[in-house]
Amino acid sequence: MPKIDVKSMPFQKIYGLLVNKLQRKGHTAVELDQLIQWMCGYTTEELDHLKSSDISYGQLFSDAPRMNPLRFNVNGKVCGVTIESMDDPLMKDIRILDKLVDDLSKGKSIKHLLEDGSTG
Repeated sequence: MPKIDVKSMPFQKIYGLLVNKLQRKGHTAVELDQLIQWMCGYTTEELDHLKSSDISYGQLFSDAPRMNPLRFNVNGKVCGVTIESMDDPLMKDIRILDKLVDDLSKGKSIKHLLEDGSTG
């Protein structure tokens, strides 16, 4: 089975998957947007444009205007991999957003997650 390169997948597709995950747990696309904006520094207008563009998921992070240094407070496991032990900075950022989405879907408040990024 070929390995999927999440970095090259369209952001538009990943965004839809993340929204669906959150909506199944009673959350909204607005909350996902807040997480992305907090982490990457995009304005609402910039993010709205990116959602309908052909940007890759990896580019979302590598082209981000202001990566939030508090994102490194996010820790734990995503897809069986400990975030803190990841060497690839881009994959680490991708997994940090995954962890924030996971924690929101599991009941952590958006306010708590956006205060300092702490997932613990």
